[in-house]
Amino acid sequence: MTTDDARTTFDLALGHAGRNRDATAALVKRDGVYAPVTWGALVDRVYAHAAGLVALDLPPQSRVAIIAHSRLEWTILDLAIQAAGLVSVPIYPSNLPEDCAFMADHSDAAFVVTEDSEQTEKFLSIRSKIPQVRGLFQIDGTPPDDPWVRPLAALTEDGEKVPRADVDARRTAVARDDVFTIIYTSGTTGRPKGVVLTHGNVLYEAEAVHQIDLARPDDVQFFFLPLAHVFARVLQVAWLSQGHVLAYAESMQTIKENIQQTRPTIMAGVPRIYEKFYAAVVSQGMAAPGLAGRLFREACRLSEKRGAAEWGGPPLGLAEQIAWRALERLVFAKIGAKLQAALGGRMRAMLSGGAPLSRTIAYFFRDAGIPILEGYGLTETTAGSCVNRPDAYKIGTVGQPLPGTEVRIAEDGEILIRGPGVMKEYWKAPDETAAVLEPDGWFHTGDIGEIDDAGFVRITDRKKDLIVTAGGKNVAPQKIENLIASDPLIGRCVVFGDRRKYLSALLTLDPDELAKFANEHGLSGSPAELAHHPRVEQAVAAIVARANEKLASFETIKRWTILDRDLTVEDGELTPKLSVKRKVVETRYKDLIDAMYDESVPT
Repeated sequence: MTTDDARTTFDLALGHAGRNRDATAALVKRDGVYAPVTWGALVDRVYAHAAGLVALDLPPQSRVAIIAHSRLEWTILDLAIQAAGLVSVPIYPSNLPEDCAFMADHSDAAFVVTEDSEQTEKFLSIRSKIPQVRGLFQIDGTPPDDPWVRPLAALTEDGEKVPRADVDARRTAVARDDVFTIIYTSGTTGRPKGVVLTHGNVLYEAEAVHQIDLARPDDVQFFFLPLAHVFARVLQVAWLSQGHVLAYAESMQTIKENIQQTRPTIMAGVPRIYEKFYAAVVSQGMAAPGLAGRLFREACRLSEKRGAAEWGGPPLGLAEQIAWRALERLVFAKIGAKLQAALGGRMRAMLSGGAPLSRTIAYFFRDAGIPILEGYGLTETTAGSCVNRPDAYKIGTVGQPLPGTEVRIAEDGEILIRGPGVMKEYWKAPDETAAVLEPDGWFHTGDIGEIDDAGFVRITDRKKDLIVTAGGKNVAPQKIENLIASDPLIGRCVVFGDRRKYLSALLTLDPDELAKFANEHGLSGSPAELAHHPRVEQAVAAIVARANEKLASFETIKRWTILDRDLTVEDGELTPKLSVKRKVVETRYKDLIDAMYDESVPT
């Protein structure tokens, strides 16, 4: 079955099962060993769960919420909800009970599937706030002694009396313009909005992935991103489109081990994942003694300078060109081999999305022979709007638009997108929908950017995050934040300075790198104490100084403060996808920010 014939992405799974029922669809860790799940077994399990949903006697397009980490059961439920003609509402496992209450209530969810007793307890604590929820189904563990909560196995038991033909009747009645999912954006301010995506939206993404040859039928895709986020849902769609193998990570903590075990050929992640890989290699190389360390440091310097030259920086001189050719063989060939070994030995490409990727890291991986292909999109555009391809990519951009997607720049620099991936609406929010979606289909992204002559799109900042200094200079904070945070020791950097005379920053430190720094320099104390140790502050000052050298004078950081701890989701400072809630941080640390501004600092 092709994407033109399909009504849902489950139809694509049916097509793969029909062609080769015994082919491997997924790899899942069971009893300490990765075991294959065939397309036939996957489809059978989907039908069993879909039958249980049909047995609940819900009207078509009723909502079913899922709160669980990414796992095979999440995928099965997602496909079963489609097959039953219903609508999924994903919720991050890290969401607080009050957030869960809002999403379940606002979406009018009829049932909720929880992962375990911890997630079930959240909903038991907010039960009075979600009277329309008829019950919960718990995936793992024994549910509490409460008729409102049943094990997930009860759902398939309910469906045993429902013939497959009844499921197919619901499935074939689905129209491409019907709602596929409602994804609540983890906005950095205010209440989240429910983004309504249709089956047509995701089937378009499936066809676009097929056309650009980004993923292939013989790939093994390593999968760990949260299915509550649209990026992961589209990665799942790419798998269903191409019919390759999807290898599920056990958890975020076992990624390195699981990559070794599954030996993937492609994977996707957020920049933070690649920063970890980069930091592990670079910190070791930079600290190497003698000639090896000097060669490594020079190779990294020339790699970054070569990349900067692509964006108008000074080119390598003749001596540097000769040195680079030697260091490419002596250093980066070894780095590439080391990275490949860490990634299972078969990695041909990696995708990055969800946040800007540091150019320094992108150049480093490219020169090591493993390109990171950066892409761009929003929940409102079904994630994939632009992407770099293996045969057409440009570091520092998010690539060219997908086939069928149009991108243009408004007069104020905002990126506008139109195409089959653009959402239907915000759920129950016609005014908010009208504010961003024009009658002719152009969606206002809120991002600032530009398009070069070859059609590559570059994101420069968020429209609302632009800082206008007291001197009238427009500053894009993300550029500065990424530059400073590219150093392994820095966890996060948040820049401030709107209507101020100069820029300041709040910094956090990476716990692992801080512990390594302390060990190397013979320092002791808690992370909070180490953050303010003179040796650590001296190292941070050097990092900021190096970043300032690459910035215009009005972009430089004049003052900074190191926080005692990292920002967290639990404290409301980060969204579930780990974006900084800038307004929250600015309010919470107002005294620290204000203290960085006085008359003694030159501007």
